[in-house]
Amino acid sequence: MAKQNVAEQFVDILARAGVRRLYGVVGDSLNPVVDAVRRNPGIDWIHVRHEETAAFAAGAEAQITGKLAACAGSCGPGNLHLINGLYDAHRSMAPVLALASHIPSSEIGLGFFQETRPDQLFRECSHYCELISSPKQMPRLLHTAIQNAVGRGGVSVVSMPGDIADLTAPEKAVETALVTARPTVRPGDAEIDALVAMIDAADKVTLFCGSGTAGAHAEVMEFAGKIKSPVGHALRGKEHIQYDNPYDVGMSGLLGYGAAYEATHECDLLILLGTDFPYSAFLPDDVKIVQVDVRPERLGRRSKLDLAVWGDVRETLRCLIPRVRAKENRRFLDRMLKKHAAALEGVVKAYTRKVDKHVPVHPEYVAAVLDELADDDAVFTVDTGMCNVWAARYLTPNGRRRVIGSFSHGSMANALPMAIGAQFTDPRRQVVSMSGDGGFAMLMGDFLTLVQYDLPVKVVLFNNSSLGMVELEMLVAGLPSYGTTNKNPDFAAVARACGAWGVRVEKPKQLAGALKDAFRHKGPALVDIVTDPNALSIPPKISAEMVTGFALSASKIVLDGGVGRMLQMARSNLRNMPRP
Repeated sequence: MAKQNVAEQFVDILARAGVRRLYGVVGDSLNPVVDAVRRNPGIDWIHVRHEETAAFAAGAEAQITGKLAACAGSCGPGNLHLINGLYDAHRSMAPVLALASHIPSSEIGLGFFQETRPDQLFRECSHYCELISSPKQMPRLLHTAIQNAVGRGGVSVVSMPGDIADLTAPEKAVETALVTARPTVRPGDAEIDALVAMIDAADKVTLFCGSGTAGAHAEVMEFAGKIKSPVGHALRGKEHIQYDNPYDVGMSGLLGYGAAYEATHECDLLILLGTDFPYSAFLPDDVKIVQVDVRPERLGRRSKLDLAVWGDVRETLRCLIPRVRAKENRRFLDRMLKKHAAALEGVVKAYTRKVDKHVPVHPEYVAAVLDELADDDAVFTVDTGMCNVWAARYLTPNGRRRVIGSFSHGSMANALPMAIGAQFTDPRRQVVSMSGDGGFAMLMGDFLTLVQYDLPVKVVLFNNSSLGMVELEMLVAGLPSYGTTNKNPDFAAVARACGAWGVRVEKPKQLAGALKDAFRHKGPALVDIVTDPNALSIPPKISAEMVTGFALSASKIVLDGGVGRMLQMARSNLRNMPRP
């Protein structure tokens, strides 16, 4: 039997760790690894057009599956292109292993062609970032990188010179058992005792939920019902907590709506569940706050805490539910539910006025129709900017749908690359990229990746020929919009030229038929929808409250774009309120 080289050993370890795809762009220093992938039946090389796409795709795959995903870039400029997608994956706690191949080992430090220092460059967007300088070092170093990515949730980067990858691997390399799943974390007894006492002593408790509530929906609902608590959420918590939720009071933050802000400020005790909500201005400073998080470094970095609880949300709630006293008084909960419904009633008005005849098409109308027609288990990938607004307000969660975006890192151009990674996890599942024209154009070359692999991703393009969110930011700051206009082609014609299915929508009556046709098409498809660039017009007079934040009632004016079926859910919750 021929001896393995280091590249073959590297790929074998990745396959043993459950990695099924390596996203990247081939290149000289990476060639030994790509060739090892070619000869390994357990892993595929996914050739993308830009390494940034490779990192975004790997991050999306990791978020969808919860398992390790991988990407790679060749030396210098190749692996530098990975950095933006890796930042996003790391901030999303997506377990990703990145290979940053390097120049020849004998030339490191001598200003060689394409020389960079990947073992230093990627440190801020990874838990672990190291250089392989010897074949004997590789197996243990790669094992350590994998365990950091999976065990800590985030990115690990391994840098390896091409000449090292081509060397013969040690014959008896140690095969260490690999970490492939994270454990649950239970808080200590002292923290549970203290939290029980605080909950029992409080008359009005509010729960505010983030992405850390994934897998804990049943426990959150049981807990909220027992202590009669309103339940608000951050953007990343929406898909995990809003569905089947009779205690829902909406979302807080820059895209906030409903009564979440009031519920967090008018309570006696605010419990932050699995959220690293970044906007301190939306958190109260005059109520008691408890934070529960599996990442201890996040505890207390957004607001002052009266109690910090290190643990999984689900395990923590399982400890609390049998011990807290059931509350009988629902006055606070019912008042917040009524405020929530009233707030949504006010916001929905602009959306309901002749939207089926308005030209250019209301983007709110596009999002509402998309929500109605998309599959119940669809995966939506969402561009940063106004697409975030429409996803937050119109996509209806149900426990089966997924919504993936650059919600923590806030990068442009993430939706199409993420859709690639999401679609590779299951070619039969509907994947919809909610792309803005600015974001789509930035990495438009990877639309060709959809065609090359015949990935049935449906790109729904909100084309308002502008960087809409940036324009809104300028206007709210009192600045004239400048540098925000895009001169766009007919993107549907571009899609057809690439070999995909494409259609352009300029009138509302064309929309539903175009989306249905795209969803029926078996391959990649693009629906280019010309949307109203003035959908978020600013009123002549603007208050200080509107400038400093978009939540509260001010959001009804600044982001006067409707809330879709969330109003129906709020009304349903009111109908379910017990009558005296």
